[in-house]
Amino acid sequence: MKTPALPPTDHVPTPYTGPSAEEVLALRKQFMSPGLFLYYKKPIMLAEGRMQYVWDETGKRYLDGLGGIVTVSVGHCHPKVVAAANKQTGTLQHSTTIYLQPNVAEYAEKLAAKMPGDLKVCYFVNSGSEANDLALLMARAYTGNYDIVGLRNAYHGGNAAGMSLTAHSTWKFNVPHSFGVHHAIAPYAYRGPYGYDDPDAGRKYADDVKSVIEFATSGQIAGFIAESIQGVGGFVVFPDGYLKQAYEHVRAAGGVCIADEVQTGFGRTGTHYWGFETQGVIPDIVTMAKGIGNGVPLAAVVTTPEIAATLAKRIHFNTFGGNPVVSAVGKAVLEVIDEEGLQANSLKLGAYILAGLEKLKEKHSIIGDVRGKGLMLAIELVKDRTTKEPASAECAQVVETAKDLGLLLGKGGLRGQTIRFAPPMCITQADADFLLEVLDVALSEI
Repeated sequence: MKTPALPPTDHVPTPYTGPSAEEVLALRKQFMSPGLFLYYKKPIMLAEGRMQYVWDETGKRYLDGLGGIVTVSVGHCHPKVVAAANKQTGTLQHSTTIYLQPNVAEYAEKLAAKMPGDLKVCYFVNSGSEANDLALLMARAYTGNYDIVGLRNAYHGGNAAGMSLTAHSTWKFNVPHSFGVHHAIAPYAYRGPYGYDDPDAGRKYADDVKSVIEFATSGQIAGFIAESIQGVGGFVVFPDGYLKQAYEHVRAAGGVCIADEVQTGFGRTGTHYWGFETQGVIPDIVTMAKGIGNGVPLAAVVTTPEIAATLAKRIHFNTFGGNPVVSAVGKAVLEVIDEEGLQANSLKLGAYILAGLEKLKEKHSIIGDVRGKGLMLAIELVKDRTTKEPASAECAQVVETAKDLGLLLGKGGLRGQTIRFAPPMCITQADADFLLEVLDVALSEI
């Protein structure tokens, strides 16, 4: 089989003159946490990035098919984003919200304008984990209730609150957490009790949320949180109608509805700007991070004025939330998405790649499921399509082979059996063709 060739690029990377990958790895082993993991048997070291491509220290180029773990939305080192950061860095690097500073206020206005309904009040933090932690505080303070319903197969962060909401044993340490958090069945059509062929699957999965409320709580809850498409869980797309009916059960029990848009937001799903819109709902609280800042530490919680008012009852402060530099970057990201039509590009190329993945499924029996929306796509690998036994080792090998061929991919799912595709939204059709060709070669070698 012919080796796929990366599409040409005009960018010439700056020659790398720093320490070798081996030296960096030795420093990391000596001075950094052993809990940090690396992709690949021979880890690669990234030295430069430009739009959808990255280069290692040897000058080898890769298509970033994972977008820095669904974080690089408009492209590595996008000129407009870099210019905004540089301009603000040279003027004022830091100012907290105890002072007036135009960037954060103007950014809040621009972000609120992207939100539907009464979701018009922003609170800025540094990461998705922090955003979800704050969303829980808001829900509990506003409702006066404590219990939270989440979903199995979910991931919401690595801090104490995020870990409590997360429902993967691989991400949960054996320490006290999860007080008041209950997990309903994941609306996972491929592996759950109600499959793609069940037109009523959305309602049936939503009924489990009602069951959890009735049997595991007092009947009054603070809220319900769900990723609009499950990210770390393997880009699991919910059946139609699921969130709408789940939200009805939650609100009937006095709770608020929280949408985790950390991976799905900012046009990545193609059809809509926000993932929850694909389900025809408007939540009460929305958390967002990753693509919001194209790689800078920026995250946000957006809610209604009524719910936001609960934070005025006490002092709540975030030192770096709404920093002038990241606010300037956040504004630039919103502008680039609109100016360059990146949501439309996600829709067009996402559909193109999805069709290509379906063709690969016909060719390679190891692919058990193809799913996703826009440029948030996945294939789940199985040893047998009948038993659906996860093909975890094979998945790891495909990711390794793809890397050798110049394509960086991600893994997901409890068993690491799912390959995730979430490239920067600026990719071209030539990039999409390259991605599909590489995947075909990698799967053929299993």
